[in-house]
Amino acid sequence: MKAKNAFFQEKLLEWYHPSDRPLPWKAIKNPYYIWLSEIILQQTRVEQGLPYYERFVAKYPTVVDLANAPQDEVYKLWEGLGYYSRARNLHAAAKMIVNDHQAVFPTTYKDIRALKGVGEYTAAAIASFAYDLPYAVVDGNVYRVLSRFFGIETAIDSTTGKKEFRQLADQLLDKNNPAQYNQAIMDFGATHCKPKKPLCETCLHQSECTAWKKQLVNVLPLKAKKIKKRKRYFYYFIMEDADTVLLQKRGSKDIWGDLYEFPMIELNALVEGLFLEERLRAALQEQKWFEDSDVVFENVSSVYKQTLSHQQIHALFIKTAQPKDFFREKNNSIRIERKKIKNFAFPRIITNYLEKKGI
Repeated sequence: MKAKNAFFQEKLLEWYHPSDRPLPWKAIKNPYYIWLSEIILQQTRVEQGLPYYERFVAKYPTVVDLANAPQDEVYKLWEGLGYYSRARNLHAAAKMIVNDHQAVFPTTYKDIRALKGVGEYTAAAIASFAYDLPYAVVDGNVYRVLSRFFGIETAIDSTTGKKEFRQLADQLLDKNNPAQYNQAIMDFGATHCKPKKPLCETCLHQSECTAWKKQLVNVLPLKAKKIKKRKRYFYYFIMEDADTVLLQKRGSKDIWGDLYEFPMIELNALVEGLFLEERLRAALQEQKWFEDSDVVFENVSSVYKQTLSHQQIHALFIKTAQPKDFFREKNNSIRIERKKIKNFAFPRIITNYLEKKGI
């Protein structure tokens, strides 16, 4: 096993050339910028995350700038990137650094790991890249590379699997140059040992790769759990007049926490056609949205969809006509000038609607 480990490490470092994949957060020692990049790249492809990283660095060049920024401003800059809990945690962690560490980014793995939203992988990445501390990164790329090369059939999402891969990653880490080794294995997984169409024919690991020998490249890594997506049905009401429109702020305990949306009712099914108006009117009455006036449904959009990691959202947008006092401004609702709507951060499904309507 020691020989196989040594072969893997040697060939990996032989393969790695930092100049092959230049990115602004690589080969730097600024822990704040490294942290920003790692949070942005969680659940996000590099191509999508890069412009967000550049905007955040330009807008908030120091952790103090980020900590002092209004939350809504941070969310607006994050808009379109998804998984908004990352933005919430990013902002909270910046405040922790300013308040608990005198605005100096933590220098130990333990203190980095204690920051809001920082898990084992992110802490290891920051500790090794910024401070050359000997902590191995284990992300999706690393799971895939190790599973294929060593022929590990333990599910990567199981408790046993996580422990097994963690121990192996620690054994393989080049303790003398952890930053280079960690970057090498991450880049190898991202560009060479890819999820689909890996470059096995030109791989330096080919002669010792178990998955190649046993024709398991397209099988490994294995997962135990299959995510079942929950379907949800949102009905948004566009309550506007010539100059204003009503918005409300979502609570922090559901998806899209603290983002803005139009007043919304959630039903347990998608209702369209003849029964839609009847069902919506009943739902409005249940929610006690009525004052003394009835509501008129002017038009209904087609169905908009957004797929999240564990949920699939279906949404209809219903434009209504009613007096200004129709809807009680409660539950974090506000009436804003229509021309200022672009200043607010919305979930992607609402942004798609606004863009399609040219708003």
